[in-house]
Amino acid sequence: MKISHRAQAVAPFYAMEVAKHAAMLEADGHHVVKLNIGEPDFGAPPVVREAMRNAMDGRPLPYTAALGLPPLRQAISGFYRQRHDAEIDPARIVVTAGASAALVLTAAALVDPGDEVLIADPSYPCNRQIIETFGGRVRLLPTTPDSRFQLDAASVRRNWSARTAGVMMATPSNPTGTSIPPAELQDICDVARENGGWRIVDEIYLELSDGDAPTALTMDPEAVVIGSFSKYFGLTGWRLGWCVLPEPLIPAVERLAQNLYICASTPAQVAALSCFTPEALTVCEQRRAEFAARRALVLDGLSRIGLPVPVPPDGAFYCYIDVSGTGLTSQVFCERALQEARVALTPGRDFGSASAGTHVRLSYTASMADLKEGLDRLGRFMAAL
Repeated sequence: MKISHRAQAVAPFYAMEVAKHAAMLEADGHHVVKLNIGEPDFGAPPVVREAMRNAMDGRPLPYTAALGLPPLRQAISGFYRQRHDAEIDPARIVVTAGASAALVLTAAALVDPGDEVLIADPSYPCNRQIIETFGGRVRLLPTTPDSRFQLDAASVRRNWSARTAGVMMATPSNPTGTSIPPAELQDICDVARENGGWRIVDEIYLELSDGDAPTALTMDPEAVVIGSFSKYFGLTGWRLGWCVLPEPLIPAVERLAQNLYICASTPAQVAALSCFTPEALTVCEQRRAEFAARRALVLDGLSRIGLPVPVPPDGAFYCYIDVSGTGLTSQVFCERALQEARVALTPGRDFGSASAGTHVRLSYTASMADLKEGLDRLGRFMAAL
């Protein structure tokens, strides 16, 4: 069977490869502390779970419109108004089958073969794969702790070329958990706009930021912004997200959604309306506080055992750890930590090349008990090196 060059070129997602090896160890009876996958351990808020049970009461669940249930689009618009004082026309909001589908749709609508797209190194690997699937050429711009492992306007301006079509950013970021300062984000959007380029801003971790982080929509109404029900609301397996589009892009994205997947899950959309109730939002805010407490525990524990985090995260639920002082590459460090300490981490090679050999990602989505156990195991592992 002939397999497409596109499929053969897709790199593995090493976080998932680590998960497979961890599962094999667990099948052999070992307890593995899994700090490799960015999946909140809480699940959906109780009121949302109850709404899903009610939606599955035997009623017909036909397709929704390709752009999503109108009441849900209205609710997302209201959320932007309440949380960010941003007035977003619900007609600009598209409900998608997870944030990944939002990225696929927007890339399909914006990227032509040969288009160059600027993305930070390190960054979420699937974003790069999606751009390249549509023929785009990703140009990874190395970042440093001085820029919080994020793009800055000076770098974007310096690297913009005649081939550059747009820039993709994530704030807060996976794998670093760091955000782009609002003024810097504004400047980056300005540089792209001045050069006639589009802007995609991945904000799926925005509601897990410290303080009242603004949405990019308040700085650049023409940016494409990606949102998700997975991280703040805890609906990972429900596969539900959204994007906010500039008006000229809506018809193209609607046609693409109709043809690529028809619509997002109807029961998931119906139940997700309950995400915006006071009961659900209270639970989500409690969980945000829990993530902050977990982060403090992890940063203190990593410092204590000699694993530095060059830039403390201010959002999401990740730490980007510098393991160069151990004398091990990030890949070997993760392999040995899994085999010898039974702790699963993700090597930096998932996220780019600039820090691939020196950094690993830790996800603090595990319970406090597991985080303490994982840090104790890593401490013994470090002492034995």
